Amino acid sequence: MATDYDLVKATLQSLAYQTRDVVDTMQQDADIKIPTLRVDGGASNNNYLMQFQADILGIEIERTRIAETTGLGVAFMAGLAVGFWRDVSELKEIFVIGKSFAPKMNLSRRECLYQGWKRAVLATRVFAHGK
Repeated sequence: MATDYDLVKATLQSLAYQTRDVVDTMQQDADIKIPTLRVDGGASNNNYLMQFQADILGIEIERTRIAETTGLGVAFMAGLAVGFWRDVSELKEIFVIGKSFAPKMNLSRRECLYQGWKRAVLATRVFAHGK
């Protein structure tokens, strides 16, 4: 029987799988390789999620020291607009990594888990829409 812990774990893992769906699509559509993903926001404070995200993507995850950067981004844009900063390169010097998460999962395990996610999504679509 599933516990509350199992439900929370599955929810966090689904966030990582969905992010992989988006990152894979971006890489394919733009024909680029994303070597590192920088994250912020409330969910990024969860170390389990960040490690699982690094494992499922197979890339390093860098969490900013400031978790909520939306307001900071607005301040950066305003500062650029009024000439407080000369250009974006000055802002890059301000960015500080709080913690990094390197992938620890091997490729075969990563792909096995991700294929399981894709099968689950397909099963949900078939169940919900009968297609």
